[in-house]
Amino acid sequence: MELSALQIIAILFALFAWSRALLRLKDRKISGLEFGFWTVVWAGVIATMLLPKTAEFIALSLGVERPVDLAVFVSILLLFYLVFRLYVKLEQQGQEMTKIARSIAIRHPRKK
Repeated sequence: MELSALQIIAILFALFAWSRALLRLKDRKISGLEFGFWTVVWAGVIATMLLPKTAEFIALSLGVERPVDLAVFVSILLLFYLVFRLYVKLEQQGQEMTKIARSIAIRHPRKK
């Protein structure tokens, strides 16, 4: 099996991205569940690059004519999910900042 330059680049990128996730896990910046999620994502990229016929079979079995269309669809869904997660985290941080600001204001009121 001969790999194209694009396949090699995609595999190397997936390995690099997975190594970054592993480092974030070791630094305790992400949870084991998040690491598992990213492991599945990057393993899927590698599997797709190594077994393109399997990707074609999966796409056809899901009613999609071209594997690249399926990849774009899945990528868009993944991006929407990640944007949602970022939105939730941002809202949580905003609420925490409000609580901290209120706590500080109550403890140290400004005198005029």
